[in-house]
Amino acid sequence: MQLLTQSLKKQLNANYHANEKAQYENKGEIDFAPVVKLFSPVGAATWLITEMDDEGMMFGLCDMGHGFPELGHVHHDELANIKLLGGALGIERDIHWKAKSTINEYAKQANLNGRIVA
Repeated sequence: MQLLTQSLKKQLNANYHANEKAQYENKGEIDFAPVVKLFSPVGAATWLITEMDDEGMMFGLCDMGHGFPELGHVHHDELANIKLLGGALGIERDIHWKAKSTINEYAKQANLNGRIVA
């Protein structure tokens, strides 16, 4: 499975540029709803991604499954190149998931629960 479709990349990149513009104009950061949920099929790692710059650096809520989810950055290629179970599996995209709130609301709930609740 392709980690991100062209359509998802386009939306993530548009969010990145909108946020850059808002910050440049001193309007603060935009609290986007996550565009995509990525996860490890053999562990508790989960990422809710809202933005991606032109070089593939993504921003979102990152949960490595250790009880301390946080907002941060991860590179697309880093996740796309993860090989699990001897290369049989990799990070996957939840094709059925739809965001129900903004990234800051997900972060608030994740900090209360010690994990992403999506």
